[in-house]
Parts: sequence; structure tokens; C-alpha cells
Amino acid sequence: MTDPYSFLRHLFERAVAVADPMVCVPNALPPKPAGRCFVIGAGKASARMAEALESVWGPCAGRVITRYGYARPCKGITIVEAAHPVPDAAGLSATADLLSDLAPLTEDDTVIALISGGASALLVQPAGDITLQEKQAVNAALLASGAPIDKMNTVRKHLSRVKGGQLAAAAYPATVHALIISDVAGDDPAFIASGPTVGDSSTPADVRAILKAYAIDVPASVDAVLRTNTGVLPPEHPFLAKTINTVIAAPSQSLEEAGGIAEGEGLTVRMLGDAIEGEAREVAAEHAALAQEIRMEMTAQDRPCLLLSGGECTVTRRGDGIGGPNAEYALALAVALDAAEGIFALAGDTDGVDGAAEVAGARIGPDTLARAEALGLSAQAALAKNDSHSFFAAMGDQIVTGPTLTNVNDFRAILILPPEA
Repeated sequence: MTDPYSFLRHLFERAVAVADPMVCVPNALPPKPAGRCFVIGAGKASARMAEALESVWGPCAGRVITRYGYARPCKGITIVEAAHPVPDAAGLSATADLLSDLAPLTEDDTVIALISGGASALLVQPAGDITLQEKQAVNAALLASGAPIDKMNTVRKHLSRVKGGQLAAAAYPATVHALIISDVAGDDPAFIASGPTVGDSSTPADVRAILKAYAIDVPASVDAVLRTNTGVLPPEHPFLAKTINTVIAAPSQSLEEAGGIAEGEGLTVRMLGDAIEGEAREVAAEHAALAQEIRMEMTAQDRPCLLLSGGECTVTRRGDGIGGPNAEYALALAVALDAAEGIFALAGDTDGVDGAAEVAGARIGPDTLARAEALGLSAQAALAKNDSHSFFAAMGDQIVTGPTLTNVNDFRAILILPPEA
């Protein structure tokens, strides 16, 4: 293993590549309908999904909302860019246009819905009298609270006119085929992008309990919405009877791709799970302990070992630094390993964006702490104030990919080398 960092970066890039919509969308398309077809979508991968669809079907009518910088050239489908992770006016306007597009559809029409992670922020149509500014404030508070993604999306559904099955209902009585790229633990379509085409059995009372548990204050307009029956549809609602939801790419596939490459190179691979959740620093401490235990039991004759995991960790904001769950995981891992020999790691978000930063994640190795000290940096101090991105930027150890045009959640790899003979 002459260059552990290059090897880990290669595994990460392959994990991203196997989830490219140009790979997974064409084989998942239903037969092209003979009648009128309209394409809708939202998410970080949605424009690439639209591009993939048109590569098979040719120009199509439709409208897709993606993150700024993630647009792709399409011949018929209109691509609109908006803000993520906090929604903006562009998303609000684009969502209103999308709903207007669906209004004239009949039972003879077909809708293809291209959904991926990020659509929760990009599909913006607040319920009741909630303003965009109030929606932005609640969203920002959720992101800083440390709440897991399923809890955040439950809140988002009930404060929206398009989530929790409501987008599919807006297309009724047309038939809806939703092609979904998963970025959530367990790949439940109801929680991917807040389930715009999937019914949900949660209630406004559940939302109030989540807001209370994470100490999130809400304005009167939000409280008023949560005191009534929101527009979220139960799974058995008749307006969802003509909707078919299909997950076409998931974190497990990306981890399996990386694992297969590693095994082909003679490594022992241990899958720790594709649905790991929890505080990034706590998960890192657990993984560091496991890696050290494996290293201590290794002999010079053993094969290198690779620990792979996915899912979505969270960060509870404690300081005023710039960070994200993958960079914080890597930083906490370096601190917990304390310069342990023979252990290298990479953590990155497959969409290329870790938290709110245009950085996928970071890498660490046995010399990380020593190099940081030589630069006058303290890993412990950076971790204390959630400043992982600043730390790794100064170290030159960030993983920067630019827009990957897909999103199958976090990728974490720990490489453990045996002691030299």
C-alpha cells in the first residue's frame, strides 16, 4: 500500500461514480408513455437525472429544481436553480410554477418525478400563513440542532404544501412514476427529500414533540399550522393510488462498489453498516476504538483491513466554527486515534457538500496531529468549536470534488495497515 490517501480517494470516487444518474436512471425508466408525459423533480441529483432521462427518451416537457451550480443541459426540461440547505425565493417561485404545471393533467397523462436528497430545501411552498423567512429560520434551527434527518424531514413535511405525498397528490389523477436516489439511513422513500410523492402517518403532534425535544422555538404562524390537520397525506390516501415509488440508487450500492475494489486488491473488508446515524464525534470515537483494536491484533503476515460505513451523522453546534458532519467525524477520529500507527481514513459526502461548505469532507493519517502542531493548530480546539473545515483547509487535507451531481449520503473508509515485518 504505497499511497493510502490515493487509494482511499479512489474508493470514494468509485462510490460516487456508481451512483451517477447517467448510470442508474436509464435502466430504471418505465416504458415511454404514448400519451402526454411531464417530467418534474427536485434535489441535488435531479438535473443530472433529467439529463439521463433525455439521453434515452429525447426532449421532454418538464421542470426540475436543483441546487445552485448543479444545473445540467437539457433539451426540453426546464432546469431551475435554487438555494440549499436553507430555501430561498427562487425555490419558492419554481415550486409554485411546478404546481401550476401539474394542475391541467388528466388521468390519461403520465408524470415522471425525479427525486433526490436536497429536495426538502428546494421544494418550497410553506403551509398556512408561514412566510419564506419564517421557513428559513425553522430550517436553519433544525440544521443546527443535531436532530437526525428523519426528524428534520418530519417537521418539514407538516410545514409544507408539497411534501409528505402532497406533490404526487397535486398530479392526480395522472399516473406518477417517482425515481428516487436515496440519501437517508434505511432508504425509506417516505424520508428521502421529505417524501413529496410518499404518504406519511406522522401527525402535527409528532412535530410539536420534535420541536420541543430539540428546543426549537417557532413563530406563531408555525404553531397555528401545527394546531390543525396539515396537508400531509396518509399512505392509503386515494390520491396516492396511482403513484409508483422506486429507489434506483442507495448508499449500500456505493459501499459495495468500494468494498469490491478493496477485496480485489487483497484487503479484508468489514462493512459497519450503510445506515449509521448519531453525533459525528461519537461515531468517530467508536470507530477509532475498533480500528485500534484491529491494529493491535494484527501481525506482519495479515492483510490490510478496510472498515466501510455510510449513513448520515449529525453535528450539534457548540461553537462558531465552520464544519460539517464528515469533516467533524474525520477530526474527531484523528483526536481519538492520537497518532496511532498504520491507520488512515477518509470521510466525505457523496454530493460533494459537507454541511453548508463546498467541501466533501477530509482525510486523516498517523501524522495529522503532528503536522497540525507544527502549523500551530490544535485539533482538540477546532473540534470544541465545530471548526473542522477551517482545520483541514489549513492542513491541505480537505476532499474537494465540486458538484458530483448525485447524492447517496456519507462515505467513510478507515484503512488499517499491518505492522511491518
